[in-house]
Amino acid sequence: MRVKICGITNLEQGLAIVNSGADTLGFICVAKSPRYVNNEIIKNIIQQLPKEISKIGIFVNENIDNLIKTVQETGLTGIQLHGEESTAFCAQLREFLPDIEIIKAFRYQNPESLALLDSYIPVIDTILLDAYQQGVYGGTGKILNWLELLNFRPSRPWLLAGGINPDNVLNALEILKCDGIDVSSGVEISPGNKDLDKIRQLFQKLNTLKNQLNSSN
Repeated sequence: MRVKICGITNLEQGLAIVNSGADTLGFICVAKSPRYVNNEIIKNIIQQLPKEISKIGIFVNENIDNLIKTVQETGLTGIQLHGEESTAFCAQLREFLPDIEIIKAFRYQNPESLALLDSYIPVIDTILLDAYQQGVYGGTGKILNWLELLNFRPSRPWLLAGGINPDNVLNALEILKCDGIDVSSGVEISPGNKDLDKIRQLFQKLNTLKNQLNSSN
């Protein structure tokens, strides 16, 4: 189970979150976001993280030149596209950055809203499902209708986002067969300021689930 904590803004919290058990950290590279961090901050944090940790930059409708520049300047290991990026854009990005993980976020409204997903499969590595809110590209805290995704089995690994927190994570994972979770607002004091107590609670719940699954096997 992959655990991505998104909206990291400082080194101290990033290290604490990794030590709690996260294997993926997300950095918001969208200037309008209250969780935005610039390239210098991202680089300074990444340089002090364990190499095995995935470091993902989150972008919305950014041009490829800036994506490449950010990766080169910071050391990001992956890019999450959270806007209306086309399949052709993803294919071009893959050509320029062949060793970078490409995560494509889809804002879920209903089963029909996933109609275009299959066309992205050849040009991305990972799918992320987030809740839809008009004009907002993430970090809304809104929860998807999990029951509508009972049979969601794409041919790429997929991460569940949208309002995940320590109180509902086990319920979500009992319902869905996702490959990982993406958490941001559900473990925050305020945008970009993580609540380390909630982070610990989250991983305590996940470890409990892991132990239960191991004992049943």
